[in-house]
Amino acid sequence: MPRPGFVLDVDRSTPPMLFWHGEKFSLERLPADRSRVIYPAESFPGLEDPQSAIRDALENPLDMEPLRALLHADMKLTICFDDASLSLPKMRRPDSRQRIIEAVLDLAAEAGVDDVHIIAALGLHRRMHDYELRHVLGDRIFDAFAPNGTLYQHDAEDPENLAVLGETDHGEVLEINRRVAESDLVVYANVNQVAMDGGWKSLVTGVASYRCLSYHHNPESLQNTRSLMDRHHSALHHSIWRLGKVLRDSGPKVFQIESTINTDAFPSPFDFLSKREWEWTARDRMTYLATAKTLDRMPRRAARKIFHSIEAPYAMTGVYAGFTESVHERTLEDVYRQHIVEVEGQTDILTLGVPFISPYNPESIMNPILVMCMGLGYMFNMYRNKPLVREGGVIIMTHPTYRDFHPVHHPSYIDFFDEVLADTTDPAVMSEKWEKRYAEDEWYRHLYRTGNAYHGVHPFYAWYWGAHGQQWAGKVIIVGGDPTAVRRMGFTPASTMDDAFELASDVVGRSPSITHLHVPSVLVADVK
Repeated sequence: MPRPGFVLDVDRSTPPMLFWHGEKFSLERLPADRSRVIYPAESFPGLEDPQSAIRDALENPLDMEPLRALLHADMKLTICFDDASLSLPKMRRPDSRQRIIEAVLDLAAEAGVDDVHIIAALGLHRRMHDYELRHVLGDRIFDAFAPNGTLYQHDAEDPENLAVLGETDHGEVLEINRRVAESDLVVYANVNQVAMDGGWKSLVTGVASYRCLSYHHNPESLQNTRSLMDRHHSALHHSIWRLGKVLRDSGPKVFQIESTINTDAFPSPFDFLSKREWEWTARDRMTYLATAKTLDRMPRRAARKIFHSIEAPYAMTGVYAGFTESVHERTLEDVYRQHIVEVEGQTDILTLGVPFISPYNPESIMNPILVMCMGLGYMFNMYRNKPLVREGGVIIMTHPTYRDFHPVHHPSYIDFFDEVLADTTDPAVMSEKWEKRYAEDEWYRHLYRTGNAYHGVHPFYAWYWGAHGQQWAGKVIIVGGDPTAVRRMGFTPASTMDDAFELASDVVGRSPSITHLHVPSVLVADVK
């Protein structure tokens, strides 16, 4: 059995802790007797026979008829799937989504279904490259559907291919992909890496319009989300579930398929990253030293290429199918079983080593806005009940925070950094003053629709994602970051971890409690 996650109290014999620093990492010694480290559980074993598990899920769904019974020859079948934002790092082939969709297609062929479309549920994310589609779906699906145009990617800005299905009692309009809206059956293939994914979020964000997304991807919703990993305390998820009810009552029949994966993120020789430092073997220590030294000397573009080439040996740990809400509850049980670590009390200082990747830079650059989004949005929100850091406490992140942007993937991010952040770092102000201009900009719209760019409004959403953390913390310090970029975002730069602790003292005093969130792997701190 894998060992559960736990909290380590740091004493004088505790070895230095591994901190991510973008495409690099370092070992940092935390102050003894007032520091603790939260370690995730060891990775769960994968299913012995994933294909059989998928077939069983399709034949014995939750609160719906078997998929086979829902398929018939003269129907419109649409299969949607999560885009390249999941998993992180990308999963070693075959991807869970490939396995699931191939099983669905086999049943559809048996039933004589000819009208089948497969849609990447992008939301406002960038279009996937063909090689990414092949990686997720496999050669068989890509070669069968891409050439005739029945494999394609959702376009949130195509008015002819959007349809309004209704409105919630809060005035939120559900506007989604027309092919999805007009289908007899929609099958969604999800890979669930964290608790915030899946459920109604899959469809009502993945195939929605900008107008629809704006009802919940906004400062008010995200500042009132407690936390993203617990939908029952998430204003964002409350809106999504209301829109999901409209989809359920007024839209096509939806057959949800959700799969969970373990936390086995790094293959050899990088597997030392997932180990507890005092359990490193002599080989692990040598690998760390050699890797760290090599990365220090290597141009960051080359280092980035190495890390983005990693294919994680994730294994499927569960798969459920049927009615969306029933499926998602079972999925969450599996996710929490893998991720939850019980933690007693909050801390004065939370330390975070921000890695090279986020959901919004696969095959790309971790620009400063994404550093904020990853640290204050995702990592800060890895809690249930209440944040790890006390209100008004200090968050210390480690990342180089280069003023470096991918010109193809993130064109609007460049202008957001230079123009919007020069004016304000307040999410509410930028939403009121700037968002509409970027959302309606024709050039950004063109790049999103025809190239591989994130939607013009996406840097706003990335910034809003960290709104709760930004509002909660008394000070945010970035160690090793470009001082100009760090200050532009309203944060405090520091050269070393010791400098950061000194800078934090004006907020939390000279003897603060310190908690380090150890990544990898993924964990959710259940703070009592």
